[in-house]
Amino acid sequence: MGKTIAITNQKGGVGKTTTAINLSAAMAELGKKILVIDTDPQGNMTSGFGVNKNEVENTVYELMLGSCSTEEAIIKNVKENIDMIASNVNLAAVEIELIDDDNRNFVLRNEVEWVKNKYDYIIIDCPPSLSMLTVNAMTTADTVLVPIQCEYYALEGLSQLIHTVNLVKSGLNPELDLEGVVFTMYDSRTNLSAQVVDNVKSNIQARVYETVIPRNIRLAEAPSYGKPITEYDPRSAGAEAYINLAKEVIRG
Repeated sequence: MGKTIAITNQKGGVGKTTTAINLSAAMAELGKKILVIDTDPQGNMTSGFGVNKNEVENTVYELMLGSCSTEEAIIKNVKENIDMIASNVNLAAVEIELIDDDNRNFVLRNEVEWVKNKYDYIIIDCPPSLSMLTVNAMTTADTVLVPIQCEYYALEGLSQLIHTVNLVKSGLNPELDLEGVVFTMYDSRTNLSAQVVDNVKSNIQARVYETVIPRNIRLAEAPSYGKPITEYDPRSAGAEAYINLAKEVIRG
């Protein structure tokens, strides 16, 4: 039975999708069979794996509305060892379409159950908001991994997010745990990055990964080529960091 990890932070621009893409790719590089699920209507994870989001017939949207089966929604081998359920702008309407569905918080979970045992890990990229789509990701997931940017307001949204995780755990998914926190956009040349890391470590009870993801121009470039960093520039500092993070996550 595969482990499902939701990668979420309601703040935008913290490296959430970058982490979802590159952690998945690094795990695949280490021989794990991965399913990635893009639950963000922006579809950036879909594009980041080189898939044209506007040409995909069956996406998370069709899956959640029951217009296709889970198997029909899966795009095989977008990269070696990685299958995908894609997303595009249509997904923005799903909240309204399912508003009268009493089961709306569990739609994704019920679909993913069919294929969970085919993968070592299922990685879900969440939208940058605490919406019904994020709740669906959390009811589907075993754990939540939170990327945090090394900047002054890093802690601000974290307590709210942890509160949401606890609400989902108590009301909807008692199995849900906080996987941990990973720092992104770390700049070793500034005191601020180190201060933020120390501040978060002393203020939260969650696991903080040893690996920090550096500010890295190659990481920023890779999505525009539809490639994860392990393919775009496997020798870069960004690729090395995500391989190390993947090893930490796999060790558990």
